[in-house]
Amino acid sequence: MEQQIAQPATERIREVCRYIDHHPDEPLTGDRLAAMAVMSRFHFARAFRAVTGVTPKEYVNGARVRALKQGLRGSHGVDSAIYDAGYGSSSRVYENAAQRLGMTPGQYRRGGAGVEISTVCVDTLLGCMAIGATDRGVCFLQFGDSPEPLALQLRKEYPNATVVPAPLPRPPFDVWIDAINRYLAGEQPHLDLPLDIRATAFQLRVWKYLQGIPYGDLQSYKEVADGIGEPDAARAVARACGMNAVALAIPCHRIVRGDGSLGGYRWGLHRKRVLIDMEREGRAQTRP
Repeated sequence: MEQQIAQPATERIREVCRYIDHHPDEPLTGDRLAAMAVMSRFHFARAFRAVTGVTPKEYVNGARVRALKQGLRGSHGVDSAIYDAGYGSSSRVYENAAQRLGMTPGQYRRGGAGVEISTVCVDTLLGCMAIGATDRGVCFLQFGDSPEPLALQLRKEYPNATVVPAPLPRPPFDVWIDAINRYLAGEQPHLDLPLDIRATAFQLRVWKYLQGIPYGDLQSYKEVADGIGEPDAARAVARACGMNAVALAIPCHRIVRGDGSLGGYRWGLHRKRVLIDMEREGRAQTRP
């Protein structure tokens, strides 16, 4: 990778990101990445987080997760996929599998085989809502007109997982449902649910950024792209929003087109309109 001292810091960070994306199998230490950007390690770490929204280590891990997922989905064995993705040992991946994949690499490759997902389907102000959760957190939160399509969508995401109704009594589902209903009623601006989700490095950057958009505010796809340091990635931001599997907790409803129109929303524009209006009204009521 060429070092170009005259380049602005933001562009040097983007070049480092591109290098990481294409070389996740290499030893990408903080010192090496800082040298690529022609910065001190301290300055590089601060600049990298400012541009991407994540630390260099988190970004490297994200790139390796993406490579690992591609390998697991291909014809390679689990061990080959792990080493091809740049992990030094298979034990490290298995030890941290919950953080990286939400399940072990073998389970992910087998479409969630061996994973149990408990589900609840209830009526809300936005219609039918299905929640799916592993023992680590919510992995599925979506809306629909009836339970059946939502169950099919969960099956599509985890085709070989064991999906079971949450037993009664069903904490923490009742706590989550209460928090969601209070949010939808405009009584609880901040929705904090434990999540067990999987993401590419880019999706993680977008979703973390979305979670930082204040309640009641709206931003365009272009503004999000600028915010994560990828000004030409507005379409990719839109795709990342469309891949969000946990509505509300990752508030993709706060993203609109540059002309102010609603844009897309996988759970229906009528629901997006309700959420935007509800948040704006709630924010107006809390202002002095």
